Amino acid sequence: MSFGYQVLGFGSGGVAAVANFTYLLVAGGGGNGAFVAAGGGGGFRTTYPGGTEIEVSAGSTITVGAGGSGAASGTNSSIVGTAGLTSSTGGGRGETYGVSPGGAPGGSGGSSGIQPNAAGEGNAGGYSPVEGYDGGICGHPRGQGGGGGGATGAGTASSDNGGSGGAGAQSSITGSALAYSGGGAGGGHMANSPGSPGGSGGGAAESNATGYGGGAGAAKQNQAPFDGSDGRVFLRCPNATTISVTPGSNSVATDGSDNVATFNVTGTISF
Repeated sequence: MSFGYQVLGFGSGGVAAVANFTYLLVAGGGGNGAFVAAGGGGGFRTTYPGGTEIEVSAGSTITVGAGGSGAASGTNSSIVGTAGLTSSTGGGRGETYGVSPGGAPGGSGGSSGIQPNAAGEGNAGGYSPVEGYDGGICGHPRGQGGGGGGATGAGTASSDNGGSGGAGAQSSITGSALAYSGGGAGGGHMANSPGSPGGSGGGAAESNATGYGGGAGAAKQNQAPFDGSDGRVFLRCPNATTISVTPGSNSVATDGSDNVATFNVTGTISF
């Protein structure tokens, strides 16, 4: 891991500082789609611990993806680095009955709620390692919803009950182990059968997603749709580099010998 930062650009009318970071990018989770189908978790991409660092210039924009509002997919999170944009993909929305057939693709895919419609595919960004997995299909003729895909596993197909959400991924980049980007829980037909669990970091049936980048849980028939949760972006570097972030809802903390910048909303980083 690199220490300190470099100052570049002398003689060009300005000075641009650059620093190297490991990162965690969590995109916004998908909404559930206003029916029994669940949203997929937001894309999960990380180089912590020990992975390839990204070089970032002071003043660069860090974008935090929003969770899908109702029957909408989540939006991407990204870091503007000196070599270009590094992104994770918003989670796919669940199928919306009579409006949007099948689950949508995304970082992790949204599920389907009607046979024989397809679930959304995960890893929409085509990354290696993958940023997420496929949503689960409707596996029951009465229309039980599959589970939304998660960062470490696909949503399961529904049978008599709704499908379970795919598991999220755990990271300790902040110093505390937390789960991110779980898939939402699929719902039972007309609430005559219970929904199954959401993936770690994903929404339970009939609920908005909590945590970071989780897909929304299923709704009952004729119930308003539920929302995916917003993503987060974390940047970590040795504390020989002093960093600051804007706006004030973002923060910098120390963990051991490192500084960790947490972006709750879109902002900038300086050092």
